[in-house]
Amino acid sequence: MFKDKVVVVTGGVQGIGRCISDEFQKEGAIVCDIDKQPGGYFTGDLAEEKTLTLFAEKVLSDYGHVDYLINNALPLMKGIDACSYEEFNYALRVGVTAPFYLAKLFSRHFALGAVIINIASSRDRMSQPQTESYTAAKGGIAALTHALAVSFSGRIRVNSISPGWIDTGFREYPGADSLQHPAGRVGNPLDIANMVLFLCSDKASFITGENICIDGGMTRQMIYHGDFNWFFNPDPDR
Repeated sequence: MFKDKVVVVTGGVQGIGRCISDEFQKEGAIVCDIDKQPGGYFTGDLAEEKTLTLFAEKVLSDYGHVDYLINNALPLMKGIDACSYEEFNYALRVGVTAPFYLAKLFSRHFALGAVIINIASSRDRMSQPQTESYTAAKGGIAALTHALAVSFSGRIRVNSISPGWIDTGFREYPGADSLQHPAGRVGNPLDIANMVLFLCSDKASFITGENICIDGGMTRQMIYHGDFNWFFNPDPDR
């Protein structure tokens, strides 16, 4: 199904992005990844407009078109107490501006049946303290998803995936870490990569503008102080 398809993956050298790249390559696809870490197709900082332009030019020079764009790169996570103006904007440039601008740069070069997948986060709907830069970026890319789906109506399907706790090292967790998930385990990168490939396939041809949360059921679980032997301790040092 994906043989010789051209797949762009941001943040594709490690973690979830690497797993997505590997799964596409197993299916015979051509993967053009970009990452700040060396070792992939293109090395560069997605926060820089020049990097995005040069990357897009290289992909189009090498292959002439794009079949699938997977926006996966990880934004900076810092909170209200420590995050500077520059750092907050950097997180948004990586997490929202880069996906928007790559979609724009490739707009006239997407193949028939093209798909964009944005990797959001379950933090687009829930938060921990001191995570504002990351959470804002993930909320932004979730909203960008349905905006692009409407703008690209009839040409390109656009969906997003919101992972929960995904251990990129495929570590298996015993006890409470796993049992707190209704699915009974912590997630791994294949849980996300498998959904990416499904959404890019013809089997998902009637799905666009959607956000699919893959978190083992955690965001559906209501927790109150005193329920099920869980007690809130407002003092983290006790």
